[in-house]
Amino acid sequence: MTPGNNGASTPEDDDPFGYLYADGQANGAQPPSGGYGYPGSVNRVRAVGQRQYGQQVGQQAPTAPYGQVPQQQGQQGQQGYGQQQGAYGQPSAHYAAPETLPGGAPPSGRRPAQGGGAGRRGPNTKGLLIGAVAVVAAVVIGISVAMLGDKGDDNGGDKAGGATPAASQSSQPSPSASSSVAPDGELPKIDAKALLLGGGATTASTVKGAQADGGVYVTNFNAVGASVTWTVNGIPEDGKYTVFLGYGVPGKDGTATLTVNGTPSTTPVNLKNWANAPAGDYEKGWTKTFNYVQLNKGTNTIKISCEQGNQCDANLDQLWLKKGWVKSGD
Repeated sequence: MTPGNNGASTPEDDDPFGYLYADGQANGAQPPSGGYGYPGSVNRVRAVGQRQYGQQVGQQAPTAPYGQVPQQQGQQGQQGYGQQQGAYGQPSAHYAAPETLPGGAPPSGRRPAQGGGAGRRGPNTKGLLIGAVAVVAAVVIGISVAMLGDKGDDNGGDKAGGATPAASQSSQPSPSASSSVAPDGELPKIDAKALLLGGGATTASTVKGAQADGGVYVTNFNAVGASVTWTVNGIPEDGKYTVFLGYGVPGKDGTATLTVNGTPSTTPVNLKNWANAPAGDYEKGWTKTFNYVQLNKGTNTIKISCEQGNQCDANLDQLWLKKGWVKSGD
């Protein structure tokens, strides 16, 4: 009997690895179809990357050059467990860097689109900045307008002796109505419209013939309490003075009360119809009258009013002063 060949039941046939040795191969040893009771568990040696999970045992996986992703026959890019896996050293096929996507990486500050839809936009910072600038500009403009308005109020307010009212009736002058003696010593003359009005007295210009600037005179003087007040500054010395009043009556006589420095005069202001105007005709009733007074050096207050017992149906035109007790107002 030849050494090493003892029949079909020799140890070479029982050895599952006999085919690996030269003497076993010479005796016809064949690789087993299964290993130690695990059929199909021992497979042939495969190249790196050829074995893939999820394939059935014995299925030959397609191969690809090193560094490339193999593809299944009939299943493009499908891998075991439902995932696609690339070759060693490359990322999985389900992940791709933003710069590899069509159109390149998304702009900075914007998130990639989710679910295949358009990407979400961030807050509109440019619009917010424009809105903030607009608010600041509106505040600055409002403050500027307010400051200009205040300046206009300071410089453009009503003053005594201001422009002639355009309407037939006008508002009362301010309480600052006053006048001063001229530098050459001439005593002042003032239009009645520039006086401090009280008790419902107003100004008008409908009746022609008044000598005041613009033909404006004081009317509504025929009610008890109506008054005009004149503050005179710079009287050169104590003494006798004459106060003249230009007025107009409707063809009848009238009277008023004169008060100097708070003291009523015992002599009323005589509003006589010196012009002999017809009854009810104010336009032909313009004339003048006078009263003697005592004034102090410096500032004095002269008031003409309609008091109880007076007949004050008259329009007042102008007032002026003369030194001494005189009868001529020229």
